[in-house]
Amino acid sequence: MILPRRKFLHLAAGAAALPAVSRFAWAEAYPTRPVRLIVPFGPGGGTDIVARLIGQWLSVRLGQQFVIENRPGAGGNLGTEQVVRAPPDGYTLALIGAPSAINATLYQNLNFSFVRDITPVAIIVRFPNVMVVNPSVPAKTVPEFITYAKANPNKLNMSSPGNGSTPHVTGELFKMMTGVNMVHVPFAAPRQCDWSAGVDRVWPVSQDDMV
Repeated sequence: MILPRRKFLHLAAGAAALPAVSRFAWAEAYPTRPVRLIVPFGPGGGTDIVARLIGQWLSVRLGQQFVIENRPGAGGNLGTEQVVRAPPDGYTLALIGAPSAINATLYQNLNFSFVRDITPVAIIVRFPNVMVVNPSVPAKTVPEFITYAKANPNKLNMSSPGNGSTPHVTGELFKMMTGVNMVHVPFAAPRQCDWSAGVDRVWPVSQDDMV
């Protein structure tokens, strides 16, 4: 994850500005009290780490504590809903990612509209997805992996940090584009994915690999 320092500082400053705050409030020094930064996922994952880094920087720069709150559940919906229901005064922020947008297509009875009730402030980070394999898998390239998976349908597991997460949706897209069958195994939080058997190959995957 590469984030130039200058861009990080600009984005971090932008995170402190919410359109929902009135002009009168902007006339005052913001913030005048602690700010809640809700992470709708469990501790130890990428979203949580980024939130704690930017929260610490904002606390020092703006002179008020940015308190990180982990509110996992329902693929990020519980934490997002908590932000939606909070007063729109700039003192309850959320650090959310692609799963929150994906959920709009996966859940039919959400208590909020991601498009209507959430106002984006700044893009903080971008990161790629890569494929990692266990040393026991006899494949050294993505095409070799596809060939092996097709020859062994439903014998390979595909782990992810949860249903509707970016790795899950990416994995399902990979399965659709390549015609392979793997068993999806969701975990409660990113750090709980089972890496105990080790990983010896990491592949960035392009569309050419899947043709």
